[in-house]
Amino acid sequence: MVKNILIHPYITEKTMNLAARGWYGFVVDMKATKADIARAVHVQYGVTVTDVQTTVVHGKVKKTGKKQIPVLKPSWKKAEVKLKTGETIDAFDIGGEKEKK
Repeated sequence: MVKNILIHPYITEKTMNLAARGWYGFVVDMKATKADIARAVHVQYGVTVTDVQTTVVHGKVKKTGKKQIPVLKPSWKKAEVKLKTGETIDAFDIGGEKEKK
């Protein structure tokens, strides 16, 4: 199902720099394939995807609580999609930024 593939946009300083060059990052379902991701981005945002790169980010052990008990954070999958030249995704636009002339 297309709805459950894209969890949310992955917005960091690095992905904002990549977005300026046409690459957009998303946190996706662990079972999603590249074709599923491309289809989901096309359906949800109405853009043409030309390339998809995926990475599984393995969970880390973090200490939490008063007694600093180690807890394993879950692994997650991120995808970077390249769009056709001239297309953008509104979720990655920063309102305060203006074009330089």
